[in-house]
Amino acid sequence: MPLFLRVVFLSFLLIATACAPVRERPAMPAGQDVRPPVTILISIDGFRPDYLDRGVTPHLSRLAAEGVSASMRPSFPSKTFPNHWAIVTGRRPDHNGIVANSMEDASRPGETFTMASDDPFWWNEAEPIWVAAEKAGVRTATMFWPGSNVAWGGIRDPKWPNPIAGGTRPSNWLQFNQAITGDQRVDAVIDWLRRPAGTRPVFLTLYFDTVDTAGHQSGPDAAQTRDAIAQVDRSIGRLTNGLAMLGQTANLVIVSDHGMAATSTDRWIALDTLADPADYRVLETGPFASIYPVPGHEKKLEAALLKPHAHLNCWRKADIPARLHYGANPRVPPYFCLAENGWLIEKTAPKEASAGGTHGYDNAAPDMAALFIANGPAIRRGAPVKPGFDNVDVYPLLARLIGVAPQPGDGDPATLDRLSATP
Repeated sequence: MPLFLRVVFLSFLLIATACAPVRERPAMPAGQDVRPPVTILISIDGFRPDYLDRGVTPHLSRLAAEGVSASMRPSFPSKTFPNHWAIVTGRRPDHNGIVANSMEDASRPGETFTMASDDPFWWNEAEPIWVAAEKAGVRTATMFWPGSNVAWGGIRDPKWPNPIAGGTRPSNWLQFNQAITGDQRVDAVIDWLRRPAGTRPVFLTLYFDTVDTAGHQSGPDAAQTRDAIAQVDRSIGRLTNGLAMLGQTANLVIVSDHGMAATSTDRWIALDTLADPADYRVLETGPFASIYPVPGHEKKLEAALLKPHAHLNCWRKADIPARLHYGANPRVPPYFCLAENGWLIEKTAPKEASAGGTHGYDNAAPDMAALFIANGPAIRRGAPVKPGFDNVDVYPLLARLIGVAPQPGDGDPATLDRLSATP
């Protein structure tokens, strides 16, 4: 065939191929890589359920519509670290040991837990789901989940360079770094799933902090928070597209740790106007205050704190209302004050006007409600879920999806039983 005719023929063939209807990918031949479903637990920190109603979440809203969605009640206190640990251990903060973002332990005088603490001592009271999975031979990978960088069950040597003896971590994990973008976090998860079956994780976590950050800085109703919601939704879309490109089915369990309430210096309580600072020491302030008495000043402090006050309640730890399931752990401070939703407790009155948002209030407050979405081959579309269920009920669901025996905990396995696509 002359050269020009071959060129014409090839051009016609390319055009015909491009215009041909798209056909479904044929079934994978036997013997090739068959991808069983994986489970991905996703946290969008500070994402209130009503954020789905703001018209900027097409990917999350689709997953909710095609799966299951409900509001979820965080554990008290409605703070980041206590609730992330509650979700993956099935134990409330009083039982999992992470009772606040900042706390002390009498057996470690002079030491304070912060959100940067990775000493297993602080975390060893409750086993996280990835440790149960690893012990069962189920490979795990965590992209930024509070506590996932800890060698759980290990012991840290107090002498520098502080080596840790023993302990279990996920097969793959990354140290949290806020500079790593949402898209980079998603791409890391997809890269883990590109691995051969022998080293491919079966349970993964993914964590986004930008919605919480925007809510703190600008408030839950600000344009900046709306933009952060849209940005995270695009990252969720990137994840689902990446999974589709791999041919990887996944059970997605998407949660938040708490909601967000608007705050202002118009709603401020100064502790030094309620009690004499010479009688107490404060560890944490904001929506609640963690208070330690100066030895010998207990009666004077109680006389000041425990009487009625506008917009807050103060209790001895033993008198914290039972419905909060808080106060039995030794790490809970002797005195605890909780502000009314939207009010802030600080050591002294603010010197400058400000507005923003925060969380940590009564976990029954509507603004503190958390997100829950489940979608995937093991999830029955539209299964009924009672709104406001406890976040510790997620742990039994995760164990069932992963196929590991759950540890005893505070969650009720029956709450999310009906989500299963198969009996």
